[in-house]
Amino acid sequence: MTGARPDSGCVFCAARDEGMTHHLVVWCGATALVILNKYPYNNGHLMVVPHRHVSSLGALSPGEWQEVALLTQRAEAVLQLAYRPAGINVGINLGKAAGAGIDDHLHVHLVPRWAGDTNFITAIGETRVLPESLDAAAQRLRPIFGAVMAAADGDQAVV
Repeated sequence: MTGARPDSGCVFCAARDEGMTHHLVVWCGATALVILNKYPYNNGHLMVVPHRHVSSLGALSPGEWQEVALLTQRAEAVLQLAYRPAGINVGINLGKAAGAGIDDHLHVHLVPRWAGDTNFITAIGETRVLPESLDAAAQRLRPIFGAVMAAADGDQAVV
Protein backbone atom coordinates (compact mmCIF):
# COMPACT_ATOMS: atom_id res chain seq x y z
CA MET A 1 0.00 0.00 0.00
CA THR A 2 1.36 3.36 -0.96
CA GLY A 3 1.92 5.62 2.01
CA ALA A 4 1.09 2.91 4.55
CA ARG A 5 3.28 2.47 7.61
CA PRO A 6 5.31 -0.74 7.47
CA ASP A 7 3.62 -1.89 10.68
CA SER A 8 0.01 -1.20 9.58
CA GLY A 9 -2.13 -4.28 10.00
CA CYS A 10 0.38 -5.94 12.35
CA VAL A 11 -1.31 -7.67 15.30
CA PHE A 12 1.69 -6.98 17.54
CA CYS A 13 1.74 -3.28 16.68
CA ALA A 14 -2.01 -3.09 17.34
CA ALA A 15 -1.45 -4.70 20.75
CA ARG A 16 1.41 -2.26 21.43
CA ASP A 17 -0.85 0.66 20.57
CA GLU A 18 -3.59 -0.60 22.93
CA GLY A 19 -1.14 -1.46 25.71
CA MET A 20 -2.64 -2.92 28.86
CA THR A 21 -6.15 -2.33 27.55
CA HIS A 22 -5.57 -5.07 24.95
CA HIS A 23 -7.17 -8.24 26.32
CA LEU A 24 -4.11 -10.43 25.65
CA VAL A 25 -1.35 -8.09 26.89
CA VAL A 26 -0.06 -9.09 30.33
CA TRP A 27 2.83 -6.61 30.67
CA CYS A 28 4.08 -3.47 28.91
CA GLY A 29 7.66 -2.31 29.25
CA ALA A 30 9.42 0.72 27.82
CA THR A 31 10.46 -0.99 24.56
CA ALA A 32 8.74 -4.40 24.64
CA LEU A 33 5.57 -6.11 25.80
CA VAL A 34 4.41 -9.57 26.86
CA ILE A 35 1.30 -10.97 25.24
CA LEU A 36 -0.60 -14.25 25.26
CA ASN A 37 -0.51 -16.16 22.00
CA LYS A 38 -3.97 -16.01 20.40
CA TYR A 39 -3.41 -19.56 19.07
CA PRO A 40 -1.54 -21.18 21.98
CA TYR A 41 0.10 -24.59 21.99
CA ASN A 42 -0.55 -24.84 25.75
CA ASN A 43 -2.06 -22.77 28.55
CA GLY A 44 0.11 -19.75 29.32
CA HIS A 45 1.81 -19.63 25.88
CA LEU A 46 3.40 -16.16 26.02
CA MET A 47 5.28 -14.03 23.52
CA VAL A 48 7.73 -11.22 24.24
CA VAL A 49 7.48 -8.62 21.50
CA PRO A 50 9.57 -5.49 20.91
CA HIS A 51 7.45 -2.38 20.42
CA ARG A 52 9.34 -1.48 17.27
CA HIS A 53 8.26 -3.32 14.12
CA VAL A 54 11.46 -5.20 13.18
CA SER A 55 11.98 -8.67 11.74
CA SER A 56 15.46 -9.59 12.96
CA LEU A 57 17.55 -9.63 16.11
CA GLY A 58 20.16 -7.48 14.40
CA ALA A 59 17.62 -4.70 13.87
CA LEU A 60 17.10 -4.30 17.63
CA SER A 61 19.04 -1.65 19.51
CA PRO A 62 21.07 -2.94 22.48
CA GLY A 63 18.47 -1.45 24.84
CA GLU A 64 15.58 -3.12 23.02
CA TRP A 65 17.35 -6.48 23.02
CA GLN A 66 18.12 -6.07 26.72
CA GLU A 67 14.46 -5.52 27.56
CA VAL A 68 13.31 -8.40 25.33
CA ALA A 69 15.79 -10.68 27.12
CA LEU A 70 14.80 -9.36 30.56
CA LEU A 71 11.08 -9.79 29.87
CA THR A 72 11.74 -13.31 28.57
CA GLN A 73 13.50 -14.07 31.86
CA ARG A 74 10.64 -12.55 33.87
CA ALA A 75 8.03 -14.39 31.79
CA GLU A 76 9.76 -17.67 32.65
CA ALA A 77 9.40 -16.85 36.36
CA VAL A 78 5.75 -15.85 35.90
CA LEU A 79 4.94 -19.10 34.11
CA GLN A 80 6.65 -21.11 36.85
CA LEU A 81 4.58 -19.35 39.51
CA ALA A 82 1.29 -19.46 37.61
CA TYR A 83 1.36 -22.93 36.06
CA ARG A 84 4.22 -24.94 37.59
CA PRO A 85 5.17 -26.51 34.24
CA ALA A 86 7.69 -29.35 34.07
CA GLY A 87 9.55 -27.35 31.41
CA ILE A 88 9.29 -24.35 29.10
CA ASN A 89 10.17 -24.11 25.42
CA VAL A 90 11.70 -20.70 24.58
CA GLY A 91 12.24 -19.88 20.94
CA ILE A 92 12.46 -17.35 18.14
CA ASN A 93 11.46 -18.27 14.59
CA LEU A 94 13.14 -15.91 12.10
CA GLY A 95 11.37 -16.06 8.73
CA LYS A 96 8.56 -18.18 7.31
CA ALA A 97 10.95 -21.03 6.46
CA ALA A 98 11.88 -21.21 10.15
CA GLY A 99 8.23 -21.50 11.18
CA ALA A 100 7.35 -17.87 11.93
CA GLY A 101 3.61 -17.32 11.59
CA ILE A 102 4.23 -13.57 11.75
CA ASP A 103 7.62 -13.11 10.16
CA ASP A 104 7.86 -9.33 9.90
CA HIS A 105 7.62 -8.53 13.64
CA LEU A 106 10.14 -10.30 15.85
CA HIS A 107 8.78 -12.16 18.89
CA VAL A 108 10.01 -14.70 21.44
CA HIS A 109 7.75 -17.65 22.33
CA LEU A 110 7.56 -19.17 25.82
CA VAL A 111 5.50 -22.37 25.87
CA PRO A 112 4.89 -24.12 29.21
CA ARG A 113 5.29 -27.90 28.90
CA TRP A 114 4.24 -30.91 30.95
CA ALA A 115 5.14 -34.56 30.50
CA GLY A 116 2.68 -36.10 28.06
CA ASP A 117 1.12 -32.79 26.99
CA THR A 118 1.27 -33.54 23.25
CA ASN A 119 -2.21 -33.75 21.86
CA PHE A 120 -3.27 -35.66 18.75
CA ILE A 121 -6.24 -33.30 18.28
CA THR A 122 -3.84 -30.60 17.01
CA ALA A 123 -2.31 -32.95 14.45
CA ILE A 124 -5.48 -34.48 13.03
CA GLY A 125 -8.18 -31.91 13.71
CA GLU A 126 -6.29 -28.62 13.47
CA THR A 127 -7.81 -27.86 16.87
CA ARG A 128 -6.24 -27.13 20.24
CA VAL A 129 -7.88 -28.16 23.49
CA LEU A 130 -7.12 -25.81 26.40
CA PRO A 131 -8.82 -25.95 29.81
CA GLU A 132 -8.30 -22.20 30.40
CA SER A 133 -9.63 -19.36 28.25
CA LEU A 134 -7.25 -16.66 27.07
CA ASP A 135 -9.10 -14.03 29.11
CA ALA A 136 -8.81 -16.20 32.26
CA ALA A 137 -5.10 -16.70 31.55
CA ALA A 138 -4.59 -12.94 31.17
CA GLN A 139 -6.42 -12.30 34.46
CA ARG A 140 -4.23 -14.90 36.17
CA LEU A 141 -0.93 -13.67 34.71
CA ARG A 142 -1.20 -9.87 35.02
CA PRO A 143 -0.95 -9.66 38.83
CA ILE A 144 1.79 -12.30 38.93
CA PHE A 145 3.75 -10.36 36.32
CA GLY A 146 3.36 -7.20 38.40
CA ALA A 147 4.60 -9.00 41.52
CA VAL A 148 7.56 -10.56 39.70
CA MET A 149 8.58 -7.19 38.23
CA ALA A 150 8.25 -5.47 41.61
CA ALA A 151 10.30 -8.19 43.33
CA ALA A 152 12.95 -8.01 40.59
CA ASP A 153 13.16 -4.22 40.96
CA GLY A 154 13.80 -4.75 44.66
CA ASP A 155 16.40 -7.46 43.89
CA GLN A 156 14.30 -10.11 45.62
CA ALA A 157 14.08 -13.71 44.45
CA VAL A 158 11.15 -14.15 42.09
CA VAL A 159 10.77 -17.94 42.07
